Amino acid sequence: MPLRRRLTRAAVCTAATTAALAITSPAWALSTVPLNPAHVGATAGKFQQECRDPKFDTRPANQDGWHFVLPTNKAGDFQSLTLTFTDTGGASVRVTVPDPTDPYTDFLSANGNGDKQVKHAYLFTPAGWTLTGGSAEVSGEGDKFNLSHTCAGTASTGSPTPTPTTGSPTPTTGSPTPSVAPTESTTPGGSPSPSGSAGGGGGGDNGGSLPITGTAATSIALGGLALIAGGALLMMRRRRDRITFTS
Repeated sequence: MPLRRRLTRAAVCTAATTAALAITSPAWALSTVPLNPAHVGATAGKFQQECRDPKFDTRPANQDGWHFVLPTNKAGDFQSLTLTFTDTGGASVRVTVPDPTDPYTDFLSANGNGDKQVKHAYLFTPAGWTLTGGSAEVSGEGDKFNLSHTCAGTASTGSPTPTPTTGSPTPTTGSPTPSVAPTESTTPGGSPSPSGSAGGGGGGDNGGSLPITGTAATSIALGGLALIAGGALLMMRRRRDRITFTS
């Protein structure tokens, strides 16, 4: 009887210890698995296209759709993904799935048909990005996860194409006509003076006439001297006529 009691007590303690361990231990140990190296460098436009995937129905036309999948049941379920991309400008971008700020475009999905295993992950990015790496936290064990298929979007252009306008001036042909230099006029004295200078034509600002130079001045001077000489002779003749002789 004592031996039987000791065996019963030992069995009860073992069962209690096992139950306690089962309660305190997780059913699955979380682990991190990398993206399949064969899919590093992929672009949505050059990968297998499956745009009929219902999960891509909400994808905007200018975004790429990405579908990632766990290859085996041993890996358990997706818990989260961390992916890196290079955008069209060459900058590195880090993306987390699911994204708590955008739950409608970056999300995890179960298999469906009553199967609640979360084996799928979806992501939308601007069109033209390049997948450069990633890792996934899973509830089981594994060595990788895969890019299953994509749906390429159409990149929006940065600026509208300018529309050519009509009525633009027609370029002239041939060499340009040389400009004509101002002509010079010659005054009667032979001194050249440029046309269009100040004081020409109608005179200066005060209405005065042009200065007299050259031959015109000489002629006037000679005329003046002739008048003076004539006047002198006239005076001498009158004086002579006034002289009277007395006896």
